[in-house]
Amino acid sequence: MGFYSFIMYPTISDFIADIFGVYLPLPIQTFGFFVAIGFLVAAALLSAELKRKETEGILTVNYKNIVIGKPAGLSELVLSFVTGFIIGYKLVFAVTDYSFFAENPQAVILSGEGSFPGGLIFGAVMAYMRYKEKEKQKKPSPIIEKIAVHPYENVGNIVIISAVAGLLGAKIFHNLENINEFMADPVDALLSFSGLTMYGGLICTSIVLYYYSKKINIPFIHLADSAAAPLMVSYGIGRIGCHMSGDGDWGIVNTLNKPDLLSFLPDWFWKYNYPHNVINEGIPIPGCEGRHCYMLPEAVFPTPLYESIACTILFIFLWKIRKKITAPGVFFSIYILLNGIERLLIEQIRVNTKYIIGNFAITQAEIIATVFIIAGIVGIYYFKNKSKVGKINIE
Repeated sequence: MGFYSFIMYPTISDFIADIFGVYLPLPIQTFGFFVAIGFLVAAALLSAELKRKETEGILTVNYKNIVIGKPAGLSELVLSFVTGFIIGYKLVFAVTDYSFFAENPQAVILSGEGSFPGGLIFGAVMAYMRYKEKEKQKKPSPIIEKIAVHPYENVGNIVIISAVAGLLGAKIFHNLENINEFMADPVDALLSFSGLTMYGGLICTSIVLYYYSKKINIPFIHLADSAAAPLMVSYGIGRIGCHMSGDGDWGIVNTLNKPDLLSFLPDWFWKYNYPHNVINEGIPIPGCEGRHCYMLPEAVFPTPLYESIACTILFIFLWKIRKKITAPGVFFSIYILLNGIERLLIEQIRVNTKYIIGNFAITQAEIIATVFIIAGIVGIYYFKNKSKVGKINIE
């Protein structure tokens, strides 16, 4: 079996065309598809963990007051209009120039291009709908009602916040790591969905969720513990998208022969050329016509595949031990430790930008992974001992 016999699908349209023989121009890239699947799986698991912690009395129901019967205020109508305007501005443009949208959806979503009339129409419609909705609920004298909010009911907002903060953090850390590329073409560096640094996304998301957890009255330490295993499997699913699309997160050139221990596996599991990769890296594929007709001149380690397998195994381990770890903070510390070890190991065979510090060449991921390992070890010791003496601060 050849090093490039594994079939790759840069977009979902490529997959449909290969399986069913019909090309449908869909604006769905394979990497983005698997990232979305990862978020959905993580959301379901996080919701289950928050429900479990509530059932066990670790987390409690919060209550908030809502006003019923009040007419729509100016701020509500403005917010509805702005939301509708943004949706219409992009959606109408995408529909009227669908071929361009299907070819490069991120260029449409992240650029300033759009349909101004479409934005006005959608904005007006959403503002009117909000107005009519509030009019139906209008009462002579508005009343204040206290409603219960279970911890798991915040998962939808948590996922949205994580997606936005994660994307911004991933782009910021990637551009810091590749500052020369950013300075050469800052617009492409900011608008492209390629070039995302996982640690940047994780760090920025953690910071934002720390403050959001205070707003929803969920102790951050319990939110972090609940999210640990979901984060691990979500990352593993996302790496499948990296491998399937060939987004550049591959390893260094592999000149080694496949070990006899792995003889039962196909050759592409050991070394791979990433044909039809989504970033068009490498040399032309003979006889290929279309958008993605390049492959690497030399076979490399398929590191996204290795990370996906490793994170799946680590997720199973974390999921099995989660109920046995009772000291708040210890479980997330274990996740940080395992995350750092996994990434530090994979960095040894992965292509990445290196910083030159004295006589050492080190990557951004290696630095952060090392910090994670140390933080994980310290965190396990600290939270375990604080929990024993009852002095743990869970705010």
